[in-house]
Amino acid sequence: MRTTRLIGLAIALCAASVVVPFSSGATASASGKAPWCGGTQLSVSFSLVPFSAGAGNVSYALRVKNVSSSTCKVSGLAGMRLLGRKGKKLPTHVVNADPGVAVMFIVTLKPGHSAWAEGRFSADIPGTGEQQTGPCELTSYHVSVKVPPRGDAVVGPFSPPNPVCEHGRISLSVFGTKKPLT
Repeated sequence: MRTTRLIGLAIALCAASVVVPFSSGATASASGKAPWCGGTQLSVSFSLVPFSAGAGNVSYALRVKNVSSSTCKVSGLAGMRLLGRKGKKLPTHVVNADPGVAVMFIVTLKPGHSAWAEGRFSADIPGTGEQQTGPCELTSYHVSVKVPPRGDAVVGPFSPPNPVCEHGRISLSVFGTKKPLT
């Protein structure tokens, strides 16, 4: 137990010294005086990263944008729920893209600026128990995102709409300041 606390303290101390400015107005740091972003301050979208398809997977960029007039901050791994055309909840299973490796930054968002995470999934290779002909799952048109650490849900577009195979399994990175590019 003591070893775990010491490791956690060492990680926190390393993270506290990191400040990464980004030209968009978002910064990543381990501290900040701004409050945590609430759902009414944010918009979200989950959009295809061009030319990212490969090895049966595709990447989408999760964008959380501060649409308020006040600076706020986000941090960590988002919770997500895939939604159908009319808002029906679809199978969703989000896993950390870098378990035990990723350091969570606090991303401070000035008004009009964004935090990003990358989601990778299969849109066409069915998993165990999924139908083998036709789409593996129903098509997702929207995504409901629980933005950490507050956890307020914000709904936005899934663009272009796609099924997410393996019962909605998405490998998602923690929030950062750079837009995912391939």
